[in-house]
Amino acid sequence: MGKKKGGRRLNKQMVADALQSLFQAHPGETLSLKQIFKALKLDTHPAKMLAVDVMEEMAWEDWLSKVGVSAYKLNLKTQVQEGTFLRKANGKNSFMPDDGGKPVFVAERNSMFALTGDRVRVAFMARRQNHIKEAIVTEILERKHDQAVGVLQVEKDFAFLNTEGNIFVHDILIPKKKLKGGKTGDKAVVKITQWPSDESKNIVGEVVDVLGKQGDNTVEMHAILAQYGLPYRYPQRVEDAANKIEATISQEEIDRREDFRDVLTFTIDPKDAKDFDDALSFRRLADNSPASKAKVAQHSTPDTQLYEVGVHIADVSHYIPEGSIIDREAQQRATSVYLVDRTIPMLPERLCNFICSLRPDEEKLCYSVVFALDAEANIKSWHLAHTVIRSDRRYAYEEVQDILDGNDGDYAKELRLLSKMAQKLRERRFKSGAVKFDREELHFDIDADGHPTRCFFKKSTPATQLIEEFMLLANRTVAESIGAAHNAHDSHNSQSSQKKAKTFVYRVHDQPDPQKLEALRHVASAFGYKVKTSGTKGAISKSLNQLMTDAQGRREQKLIETVTLKAMMKAKYSTHNIGHYGLAFDYYTHFTSPIRRYPDMMVHRLLTKYQQGGRSANQDHYEDLCEHSSDMEQVAQNAERDSIKYKMVEFMADKVGQEFDAHISGVQSYGIYCEIDENHCEGLVGMHDLDGDYYEFDEKNFQLVGRRHHRRYQLGDAVRIKVARANLEKRQLDFVLAD
Repeated sequence: MGKKKGGRRLNKQMVADALQSLFQAHPGETLSLKQIFKALKLDTHPAKMLAVDVMEEMAWEDWLSKVGVSAYKLNLKTQVQEGTFLRKANGKNSFMPDDGGKPVFVAERNSMFALTGDRVRVAFMARRQNHIKEAIVTEILERKHDQAVGVLQVEKDFAFLNTEGNIFVHDILIPKKKLKGGKTGDKAVVKITQWPSDESKNIVGEVVDVLGKQGDNTVEMHAILAQYGLPYRYPQRVEDAANKIEATISQEEIDRREDFRDVLTFTIDPKDAKDFDDALSFRRLADNSPASKAKVAQHSTPDTQLYEVGVHIADVSHYIPEGSIIDREAQQRATSVYLVDRTIPMLPERLCNFICSLRPDEEKLCYSVVFALDAEANIKSWHLAHTVIRSDRRYAYEEVQDILDGNDGDYAKELRLLSKMAQKLRERRFKSGAVKFDREELHFDIDADGHPTRCFFKKSTPATQLIEEFMLLANRTVAESIGAAHNAHDSHNSQSSQKKAKTFVYRVHDQPDPQKLEALRHVASAFGYKVKTSGTKGAISKSLNQLMTDAQGRREQKLIETVTLKAMMKAKYSTHNIGHYGLAFDYYTHFTSPIRRYPDMMVHRLLTKYQQGGRSANQDHYEDLCEHSSDMEQVAQNAERDSIKYKMVEFMADKVGQEFDAHISGVQSYGIYCEIDENHCEGLVGMHDLDGDYYEFDEKNFQLVGRRHHRRYQLGDAVRIKVARANLEKRQLDFVLAD
C-alpha cells in the first residue's frame, strides 16, 4: 500500500479509510505507530507522515484517542453512546448523551425515525473541518411514545396522517379500515403499528381517536395534550370510583382532629380558580390558648404578642388510599396540566373541585402546619396536625391587594398584619441568599369561544407574596423536621431526633452551571458589571441579585436576566437532598398542593406514617416516583408552553401587516426572536429577512454580527417589527424588521 493502490498514488482519503477500518477491527487495543505502519504496509517516509497527519485529525474529531506520543486507540467513549433523542420539525434533530454532555446534531436521514424522548444508541460520524459534529442513530433502545397527532387526508384507496409540525419526512400511511370514521381535515391520534426498515417505506398506523375538525379550540387543545402523551379526558372507571367517595365528615373523624372551625380562616387564589388546596387561619394568642402554653412562653418575653398562623392543606390522602384506582391514575399523571383556557386535573373533578377543595362555609379535612409567631415572623413554636376547618372567606388576589393598598375590606387588619409578616420572611430569605427572580407569567383573557381577547403579564404582588411566603415556610419546616435528623424539635416532631434521616421526598435545586456562570460574567463585564462566579453559595446568589438590581431599567436588563436564568439548573424531586439553591433552603419539599401535584400526596403519606411511628419507607421506590414526577412536570410545562404559542398566534392572526415596538428576546443561528412590548407576543425574524448582509452567530455574546457592515442584533435590543405571517398549524409567528 505504501506507494500505490489500484494504479493510483496513495492519497489522504485512502489513508483515512484504511486507518478507520484498522481501528474498528481492533476496538479495545492501543496500536503503536510501528504496528500501524506495518498493518497498512506503509514503507515510505511520506506515506508514514501522511498517516500521522490523518491520525492527528481523527484525534481532533474524537474518533481516536492519543496514547502517549506514538500510539493511538479507538475512542470508544465517544464512538458509541446512549442517550435521548430530540426531534425537531425543522430537521435539526439532536442526541442528548446520558453523561450530560452537549447535544449532538442528528440529520433526518440518520435518525431511524426516532421520536422525542426515545432512548437511542448512536455512533459519531467523522467531523470534517468546519462542519459540526454529527451522530447517526444505530439502534432505538426504547420508544417513549408510539402515537402521533396530525390531520387526516383520506384518498380513494388509502389515507395519510400529516403530522404536527411535519415531524416525519414521510406521512403516516393508514389503511382505510383503520380510520375509525375519520375524514379529511379531522385531527386524529394515530398509533404507529409498523416502523419502516428503510427510508423508502412508509410508517403505518391506525387511528385510535378522532379529535374533531382542525381549528376548533377544544380540538386544538386536545391535540396539544395528545402530542405529549398527556390524557385529555378522565377514565370513566376512575370517575365512578370518585363518585362513590363519601363527602360527609363523621363526628368520629372530627374528634380525632384539631378543630379550627371557629378560627378565622380564608383562602386567597386567582379569581378563576376552582380547586382551593390551601388556606390560612389567623388569631392572636392569649395566655390560655392551646398554642401559648409553656413551650411557647419559654421562647418569649411576657410582653411579646404572639400570633397563631395555620397553613391548612387539603387532606387529599385521607380520601385516596395508596394503590387505589384513583391513586394509580394520579400517580401516572403526576400533575395537573394548566393550558391557557382549561385545566386537565390530576384528580377527578368530584375530588379536586368539590370534596377536597377548601370552599367557604364548608367543613373540610386538612393536614396543617400551625405556627406561633411574633410580629416579626419569628417562629416560637410549630406543630403538624390533621385538622378540620371551615373557611370564612374566599378571596381573589386582586381583592386582597386592594385591601393591602389601603382600601376597606373584610378582615383588613388581619390581612395587613399577615402581609407584614410575609414581607419579613421574604426579606430574610433574600438576605440568606435566595435568588430574586420576580417571574412574570403570560396570561390571556379568553372569550366564550376560547378566543384570546387580551394578552398580558401577571406580576408578583404583595397579595401573591403573602400566600407564597407562608407556603414556602410550611414546605421548608416539614422538610427540616425529617431531613435535619440531628436537630430535635419539640415533642410533636420527635421523629426528627433519630440518627439517620428517614426516606423523604425533597424538592431540590442544584447550584448554577459553572460554565454558564462564566458566560454570564463575560456578558456582564461587557456592560461594566461585576459578578462572582466562585465562593460560597450565598455570595454568588447575592452577587446575582445585585447584578439584576443594577441592570433594572437599563437597555441590557433583558439580556442580563435571560443569561442569568440560563445559568440556573432545573428544580426536581428526589429522595437525595442537596438543598434548594434558588430559595437558599437546606431542606425543602412540596407539601402545599396535593390536589394538583402527586409529590405532595407522597409527602403527606410519609409524614403521617412517621408521625404514627412508622419505619423508614423504601427509598428506591420513592426515588422512582420522584423521577417520574419530575419527568411529567417537564412534559406538562412543554404542553402549557405550546398552548400559549397557539393562543399567541391566534391573538395576532388579525394583526398581520401591523407594526409594533419590540425587543430581541432570543438569538439563534437562524434568526432573532422578538417580543412585542405592548402584548408580549413573540415571533421570529428569520435570517433571510434580515437586511442585506451575511450574519454570523456569536453564541458567547448572544448576538448576530454582520460580516460586511458589522450590524449587531443582540438579546435585549429594541427593534421595530411588522407582523408578516401567523401560522396556526405550526404555532408560529413570523416578523420582519420594519423600515
